[in-house]
Amino acid sequence: MYYSGKILIVDDDPEIRSVVRILLTSEGFDVVEAGSGNEALITLTPEFCLVILDVMLPGLSGYETCQKIRETYNVPILFLTAKGQSSDLVMGYSSGGDDYLCKPFSYPELIARVKGLIRRYAVYQGKNIPIEKTEYLECKGIKLDKRQNSVYKYDEKLNLTDTEYRILKLMMAYPGRLFSIEMIYEQIWNEPYMADARNTVMVFIRKIREKIEDDPRHPEILLTEWGKGYRIV
Repeated sequence: MYYSGKILIVDDDPEIRSVVRILLTSEGFDVVEAGSGNEALITLTPEFCLVILDVMLPGLSGYETCQKIRETYNVPILFLTAKGQSSDLVMGYSSGGDDYLCKPFSYPELIARVKGLIRRYAVYQGKNIPIEKTEYLECKGIKLDKRQNSVYKYDEKLNLTDTEYRILKLMMAYPGRLFSIEMIYEQIWNEPYMADARNTVMVFIRKIREKIEDDPRHPEILLTEWGKGYRIV
């Protein structure tokens, strides 16, 4: 079961927008199109459950658009682009993206990525979750509310993306346990680990530290064991 809803496609190529729109509307999604980053920022509202964002856009690049979206929204962002080198992936994740799909793409792969991101976002937002007693994970002033899918630092709510939240939740559930980069990647992305995924995980660890640590350069919560992995203390 996935959360069907409104998707924003941002691409300056009308043919690509048309192909993606046809594929997604056939799956029951409500699709809105934008031809530039600025148009996307004007169009985006809280009711959207996914943004499919091209990197090469006129005016604001896809990365810049993603950063501006992240100033307001936690909606999942799927980069759809012809650029697939490791450095491009890191740029996408660093700017706040949740997943990356390279052109040309297959119909089943696009639909699988879209449904996976929306399904996780629905859980993250608490949609269709029965009311139950609140459960928390806590560590050094960081409190993770598993029912509300929210994270607080000294009672102030943190603005984590879906992927950042899932990584933190995984590690806080097993305090003291060492997680290798390979373990984190395969648990969170649900796909086999490859060498170029190392930078992806490291980018997300850095971004999590920027939000939960008092001094991200000298972490006291999410620690590194060089050559081995990461752990929550």
